[in-house]
Amino acid sequence: MRALRISLITAVVLGGLFVAADRVAVNMAESEVAERVKTSQGLARTPDVSINGFPFLTQVAGKKLDGVDVTLKSVTASADGRPVNITDVRAELGDVKINSDFSSAVAGTADGSGRISYEDLTRAAPRGATIGYAGPERAAKGQVKVSGSLLDVLKGAGKDPGRFESLLKQDVTVYSSVELREGGTVRLRTETLPGLSVPGLDGMLRDVLDYDLKLTGLPKPVTLDRVTAEEEGLKFSGAGRGVSLVG
Repeated sequence: MRALRISLITAVVLGGLFVAADRVAVNMAESEVAERVKTSQGLARTPDVSINGFPFLTQVAGKKLDGVDVTLKSVTASADGRPVNITDVRAELGDVKINSDFSSAVAGTADGSGRISYEDLTRAAPRGATIGYAGPERAAKGQVKVSGSLLDVLKGAGKDPGRFESLLKQDVTVYSSVELREGGTVRLRTETLPGLSVPGLDGMLRDVLDYDLKLTGLPKPVTLDRVTAEEEGLKFSGAGRGVSLVG
C-alpha cells in the first residue's frame, strides 16, 4: 500500500510538472507569435494571441496546432484618406501547420471580423450627414440611417440650392443600403427619400448620398467580403484558406 501511495503521489507530481511546463511553453509561444504577427502585419499594437488545445507540447511535436485566435482592440485604417478605427478585430485560425524549422505557420481555415462605429463612418461621410443605426428591421436588410440638415448636406457637397435655399432649412432622414465591394470599398445607395416638393431635388440629394468609401489599411491576410449593420456599427467579416500566420 505504501508503494502504491508513493507511485500515485509521484504520478500526480509529474503530471503537475508536465502541465506547468506545458503552460509555460504555450505562454512563450503565444508571445512569440504575437510579436511576429505585429511585425508581419505592420501593426502599431501587439495583438493578443491564444493557442487552443491541450497539451500544447504534443501539438508542437506533431507540427500542427488545433487553432490560434488573434484579437486586437483596434486598428487605425483609412476611409478615403480619413483615419477610422477598426475595432474588435478578430481572426480565428484552424488546422495550423508549422513548417520544419518552426519559422512560419499556415492555417488551413481562417475566419476574421472587425467593426467600424457609426461615429467613424460619419467622419468619412459627406459633410453635414450623420450615419446611424436604422433599427433592427432595417439593419437586417443591411440598411443604415443617414440624417442631417438638407441645406448643410447639399452645400457641403458644393451643390447650389439657388432660389430654393429658404425652403431647404429642414432636417431629413433617409435609409441607405450598405454593401462591401471588392477591394474593401463600402458602397452606400439610398433606398428611401422624403417627399421633396422642389423639382430636381431628389436627384441632387441622391448624387450626394450615393457614394463609395474606399477602406485601406485593413488587417490581412483574411479578406473581409461581408458587411452587416449592427447597433454598434458596421461589422465586416470574411474567411480564407491557406492563410499564412507568421513568416
